Amino acid sequence: MSANSQSGAAPDTEAVPFSRGKFEALPELPRLPHPYAGAATQDVMVESAAFGAVRTRVVSYGRESAPPLLLVHGLMTTSYSWRYLLEPLASHYRLYIPDLPGCGRSRVPSRGRYSGLALASFIGDLQAELGIAGCSVIGNSLGGYLCLQRALQEPRSFDRVVVVHAPALPQARLRALHLALKVPATARALSHVVRRDPLRWAHRNVHYYDESLKSLEEAREYGEPLATKAGTEAFIGYLGDALDPAELAAFVAELERRRDGGQGFPAPLLLVYAREDPMVPPKIGPLLHQLIPDAQYRWLEDSSHFAQVDSPGPLAELATDFLQAGSQGN
Repeated sequence: MSANSQSGAAPDTEAVPFSRGKFEALPELPRLPHPYAGAATQDVMVESAAFGAVRTRVVSYGRESAPPLLLVHGLMTTSYSWRYLLEPLASHYRLYIPDLPGCGRSRVPSRGRYSGLALASFIGDLQAELGIAGCSVIGNSLGGYLCLQRALQEPRSFDRVVVVHAPALPQARLRALHLALKVPATARALSHVVRRDPLRWAHRNVHYYDESLKSLEEAREYGEPLATKAGTEAFIGYLGDALDPAELAAFVAELERRRDGGQGFPAPLLLVYAREDPMVPPKIGPLLHQLIPDAQYRWLEDSSHFAQVDSPGPLAELATDFLQAGSQGN
């Protein structure tokens, strides 16, 4: 099944999908306005078994009396990636949108590996600190995978789960990357490349179906945390450890065990994937659905890995319909 993409306004000129423009031509502000800068923020101290105490930036938006909804960003992005979903989702929910440890404006942890299991456990610690354990969640990319892992760790973590274009399965290039970053010289070389011009790096490595949605504002949000040695080391830690092939293989084995034993996923689950994505092969979506057959599955047309930017309208509609079905007891 599919949904058509609407980003809120058509590009000024028709462009080739995923056709990246020049960094020098980026506008200061995005062509589509958003309320992210006016959202409330708080620094929450989260005690984590894996990372110790981590000062975590959390953006919140919507009525405080509304049901809580957690939004979890992906690799190399931050809470800013959800900017176009704030208004459509806040009509139903109080949104809580963290920067993961070492990302954005959250503090780099003093210890610990950025493994998928550790980060999934951290999400549970954050929920407890915010008082939103058992809430619904939407996770994009790596964030979606972490939410799946968290639901397996603690089945009561989430009421309902929406996963948007999560990698989630072992891939040859992930194995190659994991091995390469174990070589200190490789990690040092990558750190040098990223820190040499982090805003350009961010511009070059985030891909949209409609690249006219990019701006210097976005490049700063994603690039400035990479300008410091600690920030770049955290990013490389995520690259090397968050999608550890051994953890991914164990994750797949657990899903196979549950499926073959007739055991459903711990929470109602909606999987959403775009038909085109230069970052994660779209075939991952159907393969993951085969492992979790009780999940609902939807395709998005004319969208990307970051459907919350390219297709906020259709994604918000799909997610809200699914999440609201839970509140209605369906």
